[in-house]
Amino acid sequence: VQLQASGGGLVQAGGSLSLSCAASGRTISNNAMGWFRQAPGNEREFVAAISWNGGLKNYADSVKGRFTISRDRVKNTVNLQMNSLKAEDTAVYYCAAGRSAVAGSASTMYAYWGQGTQVTVSS
Repeated sequence: VQLQASGGGLVQAGGSLSLSCAASGRTISNNAMGWFRQAPGNEREFVAAISWNGGLKNYADSVKGRFTISRDRVKNTVNLQMNSLKAEDTAVYYCAAGRSAVAGSASTMYAYWGQGTQVTVSS
């Protein structure tokens, strides 16, 4: 499975960005999908995850109410809508395909990773 993330960029605090991740190679319609991020000097951290059918969504406390994860099982894509962005959201964002259908927060639950897309929020 190859994952291609896009949509990152530079935005002012309070603004919005939408990230997209397209999967190729094989379908990931039965796998959970997740977004993680890594800021300079920090470890990679969980952001959001969605179950195989989109029925269950899991968010980090730091993004609840501001970020929304969604997926299109037919198009093999997963999106992350980010609103009310803060400077502390600045990081490289990675999409990942899960080993199972469960929308977990542990990085070990994900088998495939995209290359990352930079999100920079200016204050």
